Amino acid sequence: MYNKHGIFIFSCLMFFSQQSSALGERLGEMASDVGDAATELGKSAGKVATDVGKSAGIGVDATALERDADAALNKLLKSTPAAAQLAKKAKGILIFPKILKAGLMVGGQHGEGVLKKNGKTVAYYNTVAGSYGFQAGAQSFSYAMFFMNSKAMDYLNSSDGWEVGVGPSIVVVDDGMARSMTSMTTTESVYVFTFGQGGLMAGAGLQGSKISQIHPQ
Repeated sequence: MYNKHGIFIFSCLMFFSQQSSALGERLGEMASDVGDAATELGKSAGKVATDVGKSAGIGVDATALERDADAALNKLLKSTPAAAQLAKKAKGILIFPKILKAGLMVGGQHGEGVLKKNGKTVAYYNTVAGSYGFQAGAQSFSYAMFFMNSKAMDYLNSSDGWEVGVGPSIVVVDDGMARSMTSMTTTESVYVFTFGQGGLMAGAGLQGSKISQIHPQ
């Protein structure tokens, strides 16, 4: 009888030992999962902080940005007579010298720009856009927005982040349109030239881009 009780007690102890071991392993896994989650949260928080910094203009070199914007605009004006023609009448020109676009299925683009009036820099902006669909790789390009009337300029200055496609009417100028433009045909509020190493490009997904003012420090 004693032996049976002893065997029973031993079996119970083994059972509880195994359960305790399994519980310990599970708690260890849970602790690891919590650690991983904390790591991901830290990464996300870091990304948010970086994005907020970019939106505020922190880390943006205003001098370098102006230099790049001037170079990009001069290149456009020399190669595209229609842009040079618009520049003479524009109330302001917003130049983004380098837009980076990249993604795989889910993509995005980002860049900083300079607003010029009468040849002088008056403000700084950034542009951000996201997209979904089949896409792969990365590219960079430039674009310039010519604001042809005061109403369009006022909208840019007063809006809390301008989403392209909402507000002033916009015309994206392609190569064919640029060749046929005259002073009689420039009746829209904003004209946009998208260009890269090979000359004028298609719209490059500007629709839906959000343009916000930044303050480089």
